[in-house]
Amino acid sequence: MEEQLPFLLLIAIVTLAAVISGLIMVWLRQPPMVGYILAGLVLGPAGVGFMPRVDAVPLIAEFGVLFLLFVIGMEISLKAFIANIRPAVLTVVGQLVVALLAMMLFGAFLDWRFEQVVLLAFVVTMSSTAVALKLLDDIGELRSDLGRIVVAVMIAQDIAVVPMLIIANAFQAGGTVEPGTFATVVLAIGLLMAFIAFVGPRGKLQFPGQDRILGRVEMVTLVALLVCSTMAVITGVAGMSPAYGAFLAGLIIGKTTLRSQAIHAMEPIQGVLMVLFFVAIGLLLDVNFILENLALVTAFVLCTLILKSIANIAILYSVGMPWNTAYQAGLIMGQIGEFSFVLAAIGLANAVLDPVGYKLAISVIVLSLLFSPIWTRAVKQAHVATQQRIGSLKVAFFSQAGPDNENAPKGRNRAPLGGPQVEKEREKT
Repeated sequence: MEEQLPFLLLIAIVTLAAVISGLIMVWLRQPPMVGYILAGLVLGPAGVGFMPRVDAVPLIAEFGVLFLLFVIGMEISLKAFIANIRPAVLTVVGQLVVALLAMMLFGAFLDWRFEQVVLLAFVVTMSSTAVALKLLDDIGELRSDLGRIVVAVMIAQDIAVVPMLIIANAFQAGGTVEPGTFATVVLAIGLLMAFIAFVGPRGKLQFPGQDRILGRVEMVTLVALLVCSTMAVITGVAGMSPAYGAFLAGLIIGKTTLRSQAIHAMEPIQGVLMVLFFVAIGLLLDVNFILENLALVTAFVLCTLILKSIANIAILYSVGMPWNTAYQAGLIMGQIGEFSFVLAAIGLANAVLDPVGYKLAISVIVLSLLFSPIWTRAVKQAHVATQQRIGSLKVAFFSQAGPDNENAPKGRNRAPLGGPQVEKEREKT
């Protein structure tokens, strides 16, 4: 069918399908990326066969990730991150350690190479920022202590993806990696931490020539692209990955007076690239592979969602978070994130993942995101249950101070302390 229509018409039809699917997901209060993936799945070989398979996903991914990391860098609040840096960094380190141990266990049974184990551990570690923020907004906790720790962990994961991308890109055909890569990773992390420590606590910096830039959308866009491209080229030539430079450029602009206008100027570009990327992922999803390996795929999806949530809860609680905060935050970060697609695509391009391993990774990632509506309801119910339990504890606490208690002041009425509101809570429980 695709040979009978002009290429631009095919692109227009695919874009229309993606936009409609995304709007439906937004109307259903779900992440629009799920709709983009479904649009690609329906139009691709696994669906009606309207579009052929897309072989340029790795190229789209690497091009899109530059702007995605650039925008993320601009949006990061370094002051807020520094305030929660210890639990956030310890949580991400713990997530990575648990993922490595889990993948080593799977790798022992499935005969994976060490490089494949490492890459899949990176894939599993990442959580979806879009899904997590949507969940926090739905339950009204985006500005609470729960929201702050989840956002801090998401920022730490976004920072951690930079060395992950450097390592993933350093894997050569056959899975080998140069020893100098680890020195590059250490240098990149060191420079990033030094930048955050030095610039983070400071206020907004004046962008050079801002009087000629601010208020002019085309100038803001061009300057933002100039800074992003310049840093990407510098770090790419230095062997630290263009993605690292794009992220660093975002952090730089995010600390200047150009920040808000640059975010508004770059988000549409990054949004279009992400739509194309997720549609291409849907086109690549092999339904026949899922059906033929249903038990293996199901085991990986369930293990990822359940074990990752349990690990998140344990790690957050061990780094000092209250139980109810650790419990809810662990569930919110239980899915796999957008950067996992990028890591898997790079793994395929560098021959770290074979086609079967890549199909398995993509299937697990897509299904974990497609199940996000169910996971959303589960998180909401967990949130409600947690709040009800806290309310029950308050009722129990106040009731101990009632007149029936031997330590209660004499001469009080027999009505429970706290008045009618507490009585209503007792009736509910």
